[in-house]
Amino acid sequence: MLTQERLKELLSYDPETGIFTWLEANGPRAVVGERAGGIHHSGYRYIQIDNVAYGAHRLAFLYVFGYLPENEVDHRDRVRHNNKFLNLREATRQCQNRNCGMLRNNTTGVKGISYEAPTGKWTAYISVGKKTKKLGRFYDILEAAYHRFAAESCLGYPECDINSSAKQFIEKRTILDHWVAM
Repeated sequence: MLTQERLKELLSYDPETGIFTWLEANGPRAVVGERAGGIHHSGYRYIQIDNVAYGAHRLAFLYVFGYLPENEVDHRDRVRHNNKFLNLREATRQCQNRNCGMLRNNTTGVKGISYEAPTGKWTAYISVGKKTKKLGRFYDILEAAYHRFAAESCLGYPECDINSSAKQFIEKRTILDHWVAM
């Protein structure tokens, strides 16, 4: 079991940059003074210590607080190799799922909103647990975005997803409407 003491013998961590640097050689790739670890194909940086690979985001918690989180570690900005300490937070799987990017097949630009061509309406929905709850059908995408964001707020999404596409859409549309009205 890796301890904070052992970690600090081997590595230094800069919380402002999120970079781990080798203080002591620990394996063939560990060169004193060099940046530790490498980017995995998943996008996360992993560091091998005593023949065990650890996510750098998890090691940051061990380095700063002295423990490896029981839950997952979430990257607030969704950049998996950005291990600046202020970008990291301990999170549940549900919170992790809420802080995910837009699905590739999304055509509206807003998570939880789809367009129904036969009716000419926008449908807003949100996931609660493992179920999808329909929030209603609306003639205007802005109205659908308001309902989606209201539901996110009621369910605690802002604590998990600081990048709400519904909120961003509302803000952009409000600014645009303001400029057009001028």
